[in-house]
Amino acid sequence: MVGDRDIDIEAGHNAGMRGVLGAGMNRMNVYTVRRATQGLADYLSDEEKKRGVVIAYDSRRMSAEFAKETALVLCANGVKTYLFDALRPVALLSFGVRHLGAAAGVVITASHNPPQYNGYKVYGSDGCQMTENAADAVLKEINSLDVLTGAKTMKFEDALASGIVSYIPEEVVDRFIDNVLAQQVNPGVCEKAGLRLVYSPLNGAGNKPVRRVLAAIGARDVTVVPEQEHPDGNFPTCPFPNPEIKEALAKGLELARETGADLMLATDPDCDRVGIAVKEGEDYTLLTGNHVGALLFDYICRCRTENGTMPRDPVAVTTIVSTKLTQMIGKAYGVEVRSVLTGFKYIGEQIALLESAGHPERFLFGFEESYGYLSGTYVRDKDAVVGSMLIVEMASWYKQRGMSLVDALGDLYKRFGICRESVSNFQFEGAEGMKIMAGMMEKLRENPPAEIAGQKVTCVSDYERSVSICGGKTAPIDLPKSNVLEYALADGCTAIVRPSGTEPKIKLYLSVVGRDMAEIDARAAAMGADVKRIMGV
Repeated sequence: MVGDRDIDIEAGHNAGMRGVLGAGMNRMNVYTVRRATQGLADYLSDEEKKRGVVIAYDSRRMSAEFAKETALVLCANGVKTYLFDALRPVALLSFGVRHLGAAAGVVITASHNPPQYNGYKVYGSDGCQMTENAADAVLKEINSLDVLTGAKTMKFEDALASGIVSYIPEEVVDRFIDNVLAQQVNPGVCEKAGLRLVYSPLNGAGNKPVRRVLAAIGARDVTVVPEQEHPDGNFPTCPFPNPEIKEALAKGLELARETGADLMLATDPDCDRVGIAVKEGEDYTLLTGNHVGALLFDYICRCRTENGTMPRDPVAVTTIVSTKLTQMIGKAYGVEVRSVLTGFKYIGEQIALLESAGHPERFLFGFEESYGYLSGTYVRDKDAVVGSMLIVEMASWYKQRGMSLVDALGDLYKRFGICRESVSNFQFEGAEGMKIMAGMMEKLRENPPAEIAGQKVTCVSDYERSVSICGGKTAPIDLPKSNVLEYALADGCTAIVRPSGTEPKIKLYLSVVGRDMAEIDARAAAMGADVKRIMGV
């Protein structure tokens, strides 16, 4: 959300809108959904209208209704429309757009926001979230419309009878599952390991596809959190359904302790993120998105090298705020690691570049620190279905070697050095808060710190101005412009400051290296305190 509004047209970031359900122009309701869809319909060319738009939705309140309203506006504008007949993971929307040759896709979701929220995201024909230029063009069309009278619509029965709308056949879901299963690194390992699992879909879209895939790879000892098994947009036992936070995993952790599970997994309502907790002694340790991303990357590289299935000139893609361990792991295995801006669509763009060059098989793995993972080129967004599968496979592989994922992380640190990341959020509400955020970024941009916590700042990267200044020398940054500032320190640590693209807050990312955890914890505390002082928060 931006300023004092409760709904944000997120052009340039998530190509959509997200906000509180309710009446009014600044809320998510049938009128704002119709208006957004009319803008999309007006943007599409006649040829694109014939190719059609795919629509998916998650378990949130009004998601199914908003999906149908989206379909009816598209149909009234002569747009061929494909509608999923039940809630589906967001990755299935991305897959469906490509599989059906559609011109665009819409998914109704607010991801991991609280239950009073819903949202609307638009995807391009490549299965990626819409690009900045396209999103700006759609936004221009939307802004020209009256919210109450600007959208065309029609009756659903008439749309069905005319054939302009159709339900997507189960065959598309089957092909999606086939593509997920094709990403196995060590087929059969789960059948032998006997891993005991607890899984929570957090009342969202992951329940059926995740359980189907886990059963298919031989992970059959899966206990599902009963209170969070079925779709429920009220999220009664998990008011903030975000697998990044411990509170969201509370019910799953209770059940894991009761069953003695080796591993607990939770996917968010639209099933594009997955968080895990690993048994360590008598209790459970939560691993971060950076931990899991680094472990998966190392596991894939290690086993595909041993199995002889590593592609020539492999490429992995991560984001500028994700763990620096990725670079070290990539160097060890001869994998090119590309760093892109925050947002999985930028990872999807790199896959598309490899595909356009005729070598999509070079793409090995992509991940971002916010618990999003992808192996394979069948979609252009993060996928918690394949993420869950690979995590369970990896845990099974390590279990056969007498190791947990916590042990594996320790081994990773021994081989590549200890590196720990943290994220701090600073909330700002209302129009005044937006001014404060803008002022902070401008102050940092015009007066960069010479040192942070006693360490010299050796390099300042300004992604808005596309320049990096290191040791007095200026070099261009070959990435899209983004309001991000990065400070590299003499001791190898980094600090990144970035306003959120979807929420009214500034994020501070710290990457800290050291000889042991005690040193890293002390260093992180000192850096965090000093950056907050410099920012004035």
